[in-house]
Amino acid sequence: MSEVPTVLWEVPLTHAGLGGIAADDRYVIFGDRDNDDFHDVFRCLNADTGDTVWEVERLAVAALDYGNSPRATPLLSGENVFCQGAHGHLLCIRIADGHVVWEMNFRDEFPLQDELPWGYCGSPLLVDGKLIVAPGAPDASVVALDAENGEVVWKSPGLPPSHGSLMEATLGGVRQIVGHDKTTLGGWDLETGQRLWTVEPEADGDFNVPTPLVLSSAAGNAVLLVATENNGVRAFQFDKAEPAKATVAAVSRKLRTDMSTPIVVGDRLYCVKDFLFCLNASDLTESWRLRDRAIGDYAAIFATKERLLVVGKGELLLLGTDGRKRILSRQRVFAENQILYSHPAMVGQRLYVRGEHRLRCLVFPES
Repeated sequence: MSEVPTVLWEVPLTHAGLGGIAADDRYVIFGDRDNDDFHDVFRCLNADTGDTVWEVERLAVAALDYGNSPRATPLLSGENVFCQGAHGHLLCIRIADGHVVWEMNFRDEFPLQDELPWGYCGSPLLVDGKLIVAPGAPDASVVALDAENGEVVWKSPGLPPSHGSLMEATLGGVRQIVGHDKTTLGGWDLETGQRLWTVEPEADGDFNVPTPLVLSSAAGNAVLLVATENNGVRAFQFDKAEPAKATVAAVSRKLRTDMSTPIVVGDRLYCVKDFLFCLNASDLTESWRLRDRAIGDYAAIFATKERLLVVGKGELLLLGTDGRKRILSRQRVFAENQILYSHPAMVGQRLYVRGEHRLRCLVFPES
């Protein structure tokens, strides 16, 4: 990552976005809204020019907190992309031409008993041909769909959905789906959907937005790192002798992130919550924290082994990963200060960043 990216192209947007951007070397895909705010609009752009390849609209009229734009990041898979709106639309779209292969609406297929003030937020997850989603219905809290046709493979009963995304992990020797529902952390059997284990947090009221992540301990066992606002950062260990038991190995109450997902580089964990935090990944002790005008309540982070790129409030901050608390360079992306809630996408030397009114393609020179 070089210090001075240039703008290759930019396109105007109708609404500020919350869902992330998906991209490969040919296409850039994201969720938007129409001018009247009546429809979800899933947009596909040419990665080289920013020209529109296709748009797919679905009527979605409601009034959610923080706007009606899709929250989920589209999921690219082979010839198709899976797009999910905040109001429950789930579409499998052929990338080449925008043809809808199959679709469903969560509210029709898996009726809710609770209102969702933020809508459906978690991004779809694809594992072994199963598309894992979280409708949050009493009989379908977590659901596996056949990715080819949208048919239900299994349904797991439980609580309404969280505001975060599920992930796949092997914990205690068991391959499973891991993540939050509205109030708890848990694991689900990948083949059957059976709930394997549950962790009730000590302090309630978490939004459960950040995605958990897995790393290996010094002993070679998988450790699950979970970060939330009210309960801080926790490291859970799983033993093959008791794979359904999650044991707390370390806790940090200093980092209390409500939206930013941590990232681990080597033996250090980085995350933004008003500061840029650097923690020791093994015991979660704090190494340092950095205050800067570009760092706010939320920021996305990208990393290589040598560099850390923080997408701040309209600015990019470049730091090293050598443990020193210093900014190597900064670059303004948008003239206005704004928290960029839509997670950018990075493909090679290109960074696709969405602001409140436009999406930009930035190119980093070869280092």
